[in-house]
Amino acid sequence: MSPGLAKMWIALTSMAFMFISVFSIYFSRYKVNNKIIKLVLAFIAYVLMIFAGIIIIFVVFSGPTPE
Repeated sequence: MSPGLAKMWIALTSMAFMFISVFSIYFSRYKVNNKIIKLVLAFIAYVLMIFAGIIIIFVVFSGPTPE
């Protein structure tokens, strides 16, 4: 696998983490009534969002891949 393709998959994984975190926050705020499940969903969502941000910063600042 080329370095460019690997960076693409890493960036797509980061976007998936963001997608999961948005829906986790939505469900924890509006759909779930149990306080413990709300807390767990919100914690997972915020951890995934922070992790996705770190990954995107890495992908952007690592520069272009050599051919």
